[in-house]
Amino acid sequence: MSKTTKGILFALLATFLWSVNMVIASGVKEHIPPIGLAFWRWTVACVVLTPLALRATIIDFKIVKKHIKYLLLTAILGISIFNTLIYFAGKTTSAFNLSLMAISIPLFIIGISRIVFKEKVSNLAIAGIITIITGVLVLISKGSLDALLRINFAFGDLLMLLACFFFACYTLLVRKKPKELEPKVFLYSVFVIGTLILLPFYLWENTYLEKVVIDSKTLLIISYVGIFASLVSFYLWNEAIGLIGTSKTAVIYYLIPIFSGILAYFFLDQSIEFIQIISMAIIVLGLLITNKK
Repeated sequence: MSKTTKGILFALLATFLWSVNMVIASGVKEHIPPIGLAFWRWTVACVVLTPLALRATIIDFKIVKKHIKYLLLTAILGISIFNTLIYFAGKTTSAFNLSLMAISIPLFIIGISRIVFKEKVSNLAIAGIITIITGVLVLISKGSLDALLRINFAFGDLLMLLACFFFACYTLLVRKKPKELEPKVFLYSVFVIGTLILLPFYLWENTYLEKVVIDSKTLLIISYVGIFASLVSFYLWNEAIGLIGTSKTAVIYYLIPIFSGILAYFFLDQSIEFIQIISMAIIVLGLLITNKK
């Protein structure tokens, strides 16, 4: 398997796992408070990763200490802020709207890469991105221009947009990861730092606002978001960036609405309309154009 194929597969799987997280973010708004969900999510991720990465992190502690400012900023943006904002956004908007806002991440990444890193965007990539955006607009409007003009955005949509900007910054920071930091040491370090930053906010929420009720549903949700939507997906995403670069990895994130629609069909009994199939085909075509050598 080539590096490009492996990178695309890694990014696809990470995007799918995050699509499930979007559904969870909207579906558990009455069951688990947002900071509590974020804190326990990363706590589970840290616990699962500890036996795999603790020894290597201790051995490389001097390297971790040397890059602590970089790790701190990366943890704040990608761990502490990004997913917490998603769970706050999920309290006032739908899972589908969360997935629609999430497609702004590739645009932020490509825009920041162009401005900060002077990264060139080829005409083919621009054509692919325009094709993808067209497919997304068709999906949002169901083929109706009038529906597109009348679309309403909730406060949660704006929070999600802000979260997307922070994740774009996180993705670009991952691109600049020092080579001397092993992937598992890097991942473990940002997970632990991000969780420790969330701890005082979790204690405040748990004391003065709303407690996390530990029941079977809570344990199931936290287990999924802690292991699959955190540990597995972030590892895959970071590896994809290293294999195919930030821009190509970012573009694959446009599949979020497609995955969300398919999940809603199978698990929420929501039908898939013909116009949605057309929009999915347009998005996939845009992805193929953008990733064509």
